[in-house]
Amino acid sequence: MEEQIKRIQEKIQQLLRHQQLLQKENKELKGALEKMRTESSQQQDIIQDLKQKVEILKISSGKWEEGDKKQFEKRINSYIREIDRCITLLSE
Repeated sequence: MEEQIKRIQEKIQQLLRHQQLLQKENKELKGALEKMRTESSQQQDIIQDLKQKVEILKISSGKWEEGDKKQFEKRINSYIREIDRCITLLSE
């Protein structure tokens, strides 16, 4: 009977050690995931910035395709509508 209790205690100790290792690994993985999310967000910001710079270069060079012009006009019109909406909200 004592031997069985000893084996059970040893197995419980092994399980506790294993649980601690898994908790430590889980914490490290969560940290790595958060770091990757931050880096991904920063890279997305850089991509957006570069896209804007490419668009500005296209605009300044005058080498626009018809689709680019229409898309730019839509964006400008959208900005104008948003500005108008903000002005309306401010004047209320």
